Amino acid sequence: MKSPLILSAAIAVLMSACANGPMSNNTAPFSQANLPDAVKVPAGHKVSMETVGVGRITYECREKAAMAGSYEWVFVGPVAVLNNRAGKMVGNYYGPPATWESVDGSKVTGAQVAVAPATAGAIPLQLVKANPAMGSGAMTGTAYIQRVATVGGVAPNLPCDAGTKGKQEIVNYQADYIFWTAG
Repeated sequence: MKSPLILSAAIAVLMSACANGPMSNNTAPFSQANLPDAVKVPAGHKVSMETVGVGRITYECREKAAMAGSYEWVFVGPVAVLNNRAGKMVGNYYGPPATWESVDGSKVTGAQVAVAPATAGAIPLQLVKANPAMGSGAMTGTAYIQRVATVGGVAPNLPCDAGTKGKQEIVNYQADYIFWTAG
């Protein structure tokens, strides 16, 4: 398997048009005011970094565990480049497990706390409780990560049945990842 850094370079080239999406040029400080309560970061935290993730999500057609003979597209994992608001690459996002890695080598994983619906055709908004960072750098002290302003990324609308079992499909997506530290 190719390394996340090689894949991120390929994604950057293939998806440069997506980098100019709805939130990538926003330079105002991030506000939680219009987010659903479920994905708001608890009081007492401050934004440490705002990024725009541009990448792809892989899904695989699998048989449903509790329903023999029924099939569904199952999330396999993401690969994305993380850019700052000025468009400069500052890291990568990949998984599983969900891992956000800074170009300085520091990285963090986390556990999903909550999700909330996004606009039609977009993956849900998400709140993640971060595990302690590995390494020292930009990810040090990260307590929460929010996924907001999502575009695309939903499971494919293609047949998934016994004939396509095991087939993988890749879909493009974009999302803002907001990193929070204790305030």
